[in-house]
Amino acid sequence: MAYQGDPKTGTPTDGFKPEHHIWHVDEVKALVDNQDEAVTFFCGGSRNYPKFIDLFDGVFVLEVDLETSLRRIDERVTLDPTDWGGRPEEQEISARLHQTREGIPKNGIIIDATAPIAYVVDEILRQIDANECQ
Repeated sequence: MAYQGDPKTGTPTDGFKPEHHIWHVDEVKALVDNQDEAVTFFCGGSRNYPKFIDLFDGVFVLEVDLETSLRRIDERVTLDPTDWGGRPEEQEISARLHQTREGIPKNGIIIDATAPIAYVVDEILRQIDANECQ
């Protein structure tokens, strides 16, 4: 579903730039429209999210401090040296994006993702239950 493209037009682009990390809008719409599952989660980020975010019932922003983010990137790159984030310029991009909060929906529900994964999952499910009761 994800690819490198212009966030405004969707036209594919060459190479990798974080600002060109987008999702196929038609694929997102098809998954949202599919009622085979009671709940569908979309995980990750997309620079063209304004084109489809209004289709979602809720948006969760998993937030961590910069130190945790960079440590997790290092751990991931240790397992797979080809994964994004291992090169100094990629870590600089991560630090800039963390500081500026570029590409993060402003209306998302913030979840502390420094907590253990079980807590994060439980908090997301709690928020879903709370919103369904309203």
